[in-house]
Amino acid sequence: MPERQPYQGPARKLVLAFDIGTTYSGVSYSILDPGEPPVICCVTRFPATDHVGGNSKIPSIVYYDQGGTPRAFGGEALQESIIETAEDEGWIKLEWWKLHMRPKDMPSNHVSDHDIPPLPPTMNAVQVLSDFMKYLFKCTKTYIEETHASGRDMWTSFENNIDFVLSHPNGWEGPQQTQIRRAAVLAGLVPDSPEGQTRIQLVTEGEASLHFCLGSANTADSFKGDQGVMVIDAGGGTIDVSSYYMTISPTTFQEIAPAECRLQGSVFVGRRARKFLQEMLSGSKFGTEDDVAQMTSEFDKTTKHRFSNPAEPSYIRFGTVRDRDPAFNIKSGQLKLPGTEVAALFEPSVAAIFAAVENQRRLVTKPINSIFLVGGFAASDWLFSRIQDHIKPLELNFCRPDSQTNKAVAEGAIAFYLDHRVSARVAKFTYGTRCAIGFDKNDEQHKLRAASAIPRPSGRTVLPNAFSAILHKGTTVSEAKEFRKDFIIECAERTSCDTVATEIVCYRGRSSNPRWADSEPGMFSNLCTVHADTSHVSKTLSPRRGFAGLQFYRQQFSIVLMFGLTELQAQISWMEDGEEKRGPATVVFDQVVEEI
Repeated sequence: MPERQPYQGPARKLVLAFDIGTTYSGVSYSILDPGEPPVICCVTRFPATDHVGGNSKIPSIVYYDQGGTPRAFGGEALQESIIETAEDEGWIKLEWWKLHMRPKDMPSNHVSDHDIPPLPPTMNAVQVLSDFMKYLFKCTKTYIEETHASGRDMWTSFENNIDFVLSHPNGWEGPQQTQIRRAAVLAGLVPDSPEGQTRIQLVTEGEASLHFCLGSANTADSFKGDQGVMVIDAGGGTIDVSSYYMTISPTTFQEIAPAECRLQGSVFVGRRARKFLQEMLSGSKFGTEDDVAQMTSEFDKTTKHRFSNPAEPSYIRFGTVRDRDPAFNIKSGQLKLPGTEVAALFEPSVAAIFAAVENQRRLVTKPINSIFLVGGFAASDWLFSRIQDHIKPLELNFCRPDSQTNKAVAEGAIAFYLDHRVSARVAKFTYGTRCAIGFDKNDEQHKLRAASAIPRPSGRTVLPNAFSAILHKGTTVSEAKEFRKDFIIECAERTSCDTVATEIVCYRGRSSNPRWADSEPGMFSNLCTVHADTSHVSKTLSPRRGFAGLQFYRQQFSIVLMFGLTELQAQISWMEDGEEKRGPATVVFDQVVEEI
């Protein structure tokens, strides 16, 4: 990859990337000095953490007291003194809380809210995320002040000029992105203003992982000339799979298939292990809830990571040499498990990765040459070998780019900010809006909906619940490209045209050209609402005559969608005094929108 050019900004700036995962979290950063090439650094020291997660990660654990105040985070939450105090004072331990933010319409039949440790009734995942962001920021400030020469003076030099890169799974969408931005405001990272929001960039974990791979010496041979690459980010909660095609002069990447996200990360291997142990030890004196919980914890810490051969037994050490129950394969305080049973615990996650890989290969518009495996789950030798065996017949390059694969997202997020290599992305769904269309008495679909016809002030009859697609699934979108469609509203009063608002809707079904929102209501979901203040142009609208001579006003506008960035951008545009005007997103108003 080309070397980074010196930073061209007018003043020193700090860029922070938070990778807040289901099981572990980390921070990377870059201090941008004018005239100096940027360097990516990692926070490698956190309170009460010694080599947890490869020295650059902390557990995504928080203890809250009964009043809802956070009392311990990360490695601190694993200290014996904290655990004792938590038990004495009734503190609440939260882990896997990130999964409460998942889109509820995401394919995840094996996961429900009951499978995830619950949040306290008075709390939500955004509050927990906010508290965790605040803690990571505090740790980063301390690390920079203590690690760099004249660290405190250095921090003072950029403390009011900090940008943030926040990563999220490929499957997180507009509502989750809004929650992440809200959490950053609640954490005090940026002010609650449009200017504050410009200091936040969001990036998918798949795209961050691509940028990490670009900077790894182990992948250099895979990035020469025109190449297709697939990145598998196997994390604690999700498996994110993305495919890109590289072109040179200049070096850019184009997404060549809709990115995928599967809820089959490493925590689900542990969850299956817990259920297996409960069933296996039923009838044993070591089958109590506490013993099974301890065994599951040890399985997650050691057995899961060491497992590599189903032909050999695995062991979970949980007690002392006096702890025995030979009938249940427990001797000297450890439980012996058949290797085939342990392999079976991995299999649903392995199958999910295989399915995602094959789906990507089916959908890509360019051939894949290399596949990279990153993420905390990638450290599993058994997972690596299973994927390797699957890929070997395909004659594709396959590797884990770095020994500390769990650093990929945090470091890659900074590289995303600095290098911005991806120039085009693929729409994962079809996007548009619900609207009304003119009633056609000769159309069979229209006749089926005749009872819902609505008369408009102009005298025309329209049908509601139509869907107008603005961007279709699978379309490749460059960052600069806009998609738009024209619509009208008709109002009896001129003042009703002072504002225009409509919902941006996502269609997740299989139809290539969905036309009716009521035909598959479960496949349509609202992403956001776009709004425009058209009061200035409404004053210039001339009255029209409609049915029975009734007076009405007609306002024309366009919905504009921009999907080239990692976040959806949507606006309403209209013409005013010969110039195009645009409005920001805001709340919805009750108006009938018709497609032209």
